[in-house]
Amino acid sequence: MKFQTTPAKDAITVDFIEGSLNRFDGKTLSIGYGNPPAGGKPLNRRKFVLFTRKVVSTAKQNKLKTISVDFKSLKSIAPKDFSDAEVAKVAATSFVMADYEHNTYKRKPKDGFARVEVVCLLNASKEAIEGAKKGHWIAEEVNACRELANTPGGDLTPKQFSALAKKTIKGADTKVTVLGRKEMEKLGMGGVVGIGKGSDNEPQFVAVEYWGASPSTGSGRLKPVVLIGKGVTFDSGGLNLKPGDHMYEMHMDMSGGAAVLYTVALVAKLKLKANVVGLIPTVENMPGQHAVRPGDMLKSMSGRHIEVLNTDAEGRVILADGITYAKKYNPAVVVDVATLTGAALTALGTQCSAVMTNDQKLEDTLRALGEESGDYVWPFPVWEEYEAMTKGIFGDVPNISTDGNSRYGGVIAGGMFLHEFAKDLDCPWAHIDMAPRMTSTPGEHLAKGAVGAPVRLLLALVERYALGHSPTGEAK
Repeated sequence: MKFQTTPAKDAITVDFIEGSLNRFDGKTLSIGYGNPPAGGKPLNRRKFVLFTRKVVSTAKQNKLKTISVDFKSLKSIAPKDFSDAEVAKVAATSFVMADYEHNTYKRKPKDGFARVEVVCLLNASKEAIEGAKKGHWIAEEVNACRELANTPGGDLTPKQFSALAKKTIKGADTKVTVLGRKEMEKLGMGGVVGIGKGSDNEPQFVAVEYWGASPSTGSGRLKPVVLIGKGVTFDSGGLNLKPGDHMYEMHMDMSGGAAVLYTVALVAKLKLKANVVGLIPTVENMPGQHAVRPGDMLKSMSGRHIEVLNTDAEGRVILADGITYAKKYNPAVVVDVATLTGAALTALGTQCSAVMTNDQKLEDTLRALGEESGDYVWPFPVWEEYEAMTKGIFGDVPNISTDGNSRYGGVIAGGMFLHEFAKDLDCPWAHIDMAPRMTSTPGEHLAKGAVGAPVRLLLALVERYALGHSPTGEAK
């Protein structure tokens, strides 16, 4: 999608009207933004995001390729506290995200795929133009994350993922390191190595770094934000094989890893004055002859033995090694992101991700930034009362509660497992279970498939860090 501030001869004018109905008369596309309360109160942030996506999704339904939007009209229905830059950034992000579809494996129709190619943003201020540019950049990386997550597991093995990371993260202030099985064995990463044994495709541990605030060496550098993403390129469940209808879409079990990869890419593209490291343990969880078995013990990089009670709880096992590896960077904060539990869907539906953290200020910050970014999160407790879930019978930590794979507290059990390893960190830690936001839900005006969560939230966290605040919100 291209943005321009000058009119185009073939552009269809977009008009915003009260009500829920839309109409197109051949020259003007009128789109309903709802019925505001008496007094004409503008849309709130959440509704404004959905409405701006609706603009492009409706244009696509009418096979329009060039549309014209009056910025002043757009701002009139935006939240009152929005600056010109914020209005344009949110709108541009929404427009580009709504235009994306995963058509890689489809034959191109004679008339091409339905998409809006040009948006004429008229009467936009300089501030708005800059905001639209940033929103465009954000959406491009979110869509790249969606494209990667949508890629079938047969076309995205761990080695293909690591190769893509090398192509994606580049520049003077960036670095990419890839560890193979032998390197991980030397470091004692028994979690990643163990889960990867069931597949013929070798596991990889990918570290992507951006040092925009200080050199990447030296004791005086600014502490980085460390993001850890689950990179299971396909999850069959291992020997605890998933039922067929639960195995579908498990090529997206690397969505957390994709989000981390493209967050670092976006931070580098925006040239933020911040340091950020992305760690992505990448494996296939398959039921091969060498696969980890229920009852096996995996010695993690932390030295703890993980008692494997269920091979389908593999994501937390590989993330444990990622959390321990993060210590080498002396981080300011560590956030792991994973499609970790189906229980998160049961608890929250599909509207937001679950978040767990050992720091109340970080929880408050993530919730606030979630609202601002559109990647919403809701907290679950990290209480001592739940630590019984992490006590093994024969090993240090079981990968599911020793009560069994119960329907009770599944989200919390996953987070508490990771919390055991996060105790070794000298900084705040948070866990984001993004399983509810792995794929789009009806009514949000996005194509079927991956949604690219929580790239926008992670960017907002790094931006907070870059603007002179700690990731927990305090001024430095």
